[in-house]
Amino acid sequence: MHQLAQVNVARLRRPLDDPSMREFVAALGPVERLAAVAPGFVWRLTSDGVHGVCVQPETGGPIFVNLTVWRDYDALHQFVYRSPHAGYLKRRSRWFDPTPQPSTALWWVPAGSEPTVDDALRRLRHLRDHGPSGRAFSLRRRFTVDGRPVRAARRGGPARVPDKTDHWARTIGS
Repeated sequence: MHQLAQVNVARLRRPLDDPSMREFVAALGPVERLAAVAPGFVWRLTSDGVHGVCVQPETGGPIFVNLTVWRDYDALHQFVYRSPHAGYLKRRSRWFDPTPQPSTALWWVPAGSEPTVDDALRRLRHLRDHGPSGRAFSLRRRFTVDGRPVRAARRGGPARVPDKTDHWARTIGS
């Protein structure tokens, strides 16, 4: 059995103790509690009991790293875009500078695994350098545990994994 790991990074506009970051810092606790009770939430990275971690890359200012594990993509999607978390996401430009894209990477991990920051940043680098694959993929271009691409959902329909009949249906015009 596998679960979905997710990393997203953002370049902080100011250090976390700067007054302009107060709203973001104040939101961390409520968002953590919201995630902890979200269906499908498995694990999150913490540092000194605080959500996420700040790392200092060789260039630029500090980067905030958010690393979580979820049961599957649907659980992650529901939390990110359909819960109160979405309101904070809409206001992210208040706290973060533009970040090179993609800023989020997903990959499958064995159930019970807790990915490291180094592994997560390697996955994100791989996605940026090589595009979506079974090793690291994006929110829009996903892959199954066995590395097959997930076809985007059509309006109102669920995303699905192409099977062998898809090729033949296209070929004969069915």
